[in-house]
Amino acid sequence: MSATAEPRPDLEVVVIGAGPAGLTAAAELVAAGVPATVVEADSVVGGISRTVEREGWRFDIGGHRFFTKVERVARFWHDLLGDEEFLLRPRRSRILYRGRFFEYPLRPWDALRNLGFVEAMRCIASYAWAQIHPPADQTNLEGWVSARFGKRLYRHFFKSYNEKVWGMPASAMPADWAAQRIKNLSLAAAVRNALLPRRRTEVVSLIEQFHYPRLGPGLMWERCAERVEAAGCKVLLEQPVTRLRREDGRVVSVETTADGAVSVYPCTHVISSMPLPELVRAMDPPPPPEVAAAAAALRFRDFLTVALVVPAECAFADNWIYVHSPEVAVGRIQNFGAWSEAMVQPGRTCLGLEYFVFEGDELWELPDEELVALGTRELAAIGLVPADRVEAGYVVRMPKAYPVYEEGFAERVALLRSWLAEHAPNVQPVGRNGQHRYNNQDHSMLTAMLAVENVLGADHDIWSVNVDADYHEEISTGRDAPVLPRRG
Repeated sequence: MSATAEPRPDLEVVVIGAGPAGLTAAAELVAAGVPATVVEADSVVGGISRTVEREGWRFDIGGHRFFTKVERVARFWHDLLGDEEFLLRPRRSRILYRGRFFEYPLRPWDALRNLGFVEAMRCIASYAWAQIHPPADQTNLEGWVSARFGKRLYRHFFKSYNEKVWGMPASAMPADWAAQRIKNLSLAAAVRNALLPRRRTEVVSLIEQFHYPRLGPGLMWERCAERVEAAGCKVLLEQPVTRLRREDGRVVSVETTADGAVSVYPCTHVISSMPLPELVRAMDPPPPPEVAAAAAALRFRDFLTVALVVPAECAFADNWIYVHSPEVAVGRIQNFGAWSEAMVQPGRTCLGLEYFVFEGDELWELPDEELVALGTRELAAIGLVPADRVEAGYVVRMPKAYPVYEEGFAERVALLRSWLAEHAPNVQPVGRNGQHRYNNQDHSMLTAMLAVENVLGADHDIWSVNVDADYHEEISTGRDAPVLPRRG
């Protein structure tokens, strides 16, 4: 964040949401001398990048590595937190399947070796069959992955985990999801690279280390909120947006409602990280029926963390472990002590069991004590920690953690985007939920930075901030570098 510029009284911006995108926008506006107000529905800042504290234990919601190829994002991070507040962490994560650990990102050669000779031969035969008789439908995740790895490896390493995450059959998930994260790797390429290491041209090197705030990612956004408030920007919590009033083809005010009281914030521009369908539904006058229907059809996947306190000797060295075993509901397990020793207590660590759910379903509605009991049983069932070593447990619920990619979602997003561009051109959706796109934190921040430049007169197409071909992790992590946008 640069020094504050000359004031711009001709502009008044309402920023909806106090997560990474919203607070980045606020910081950039403050630096540009633009009056701004941030309204946030929740009682804390940070969005999914918050850090939750319970009785001295700190929990990250999903795990956040601070690594980016976008230099201005890196400068932003390190301007907010000093070097002494960042830890340099080794990168380690594995897959747990059938009681064995497999490298992650998945390396098919390691997977074949770890599955055993007989199953490895079956997997190779399955792959060979897929090359001769590829799946007829490769528009979905099941067909796309099976064509490149064979049906058996798909069933072992892609089916159960992805179905846990998204709550739908893999055959209903668009192939775009896999194509974005697996890139140009196949079983044949993996075996060739293992046998001929000097010809490893298809796969780039892995990130071996990354930065992480000592007290969790929430520290970054708490600090950002403090900075922008000190500069005169209001950050108002527990203020859910209920209406955006439109006049003459532009939004002229944003309304929030809390405890029955309505607050009105006049504006010349809006930068919104609230869920895209909710943004459209809050427009007044409302959109036409076909636009409202597209908004109603977009879904989000919600997130539960069951944090269990265990003795330090019961922990693992990984930052997290992916649990592909279909017999348990847990999808991923964090070791918060491996992220930062300051997040746990001496002699103990905290393991965060992650469950992917829909708000209101059976798991979401379970009482906390029953979720702790479930997590304890599942931790023992997969052989990680005996049930009698669990000392305490906590539950964190996070709604709307992931936009759902399902059939027709891209067309629905395109319709909402085009309607907003025509009927509310001074509203810019940013961030993961704001654009209904699986952005990383740096992607989200970049969309916010460019949205502020648009407020100041630029003409960036922020929807073109996406991912490029320079993939700096091997497979399936989604850690791409954002592409700088085209001019609109």
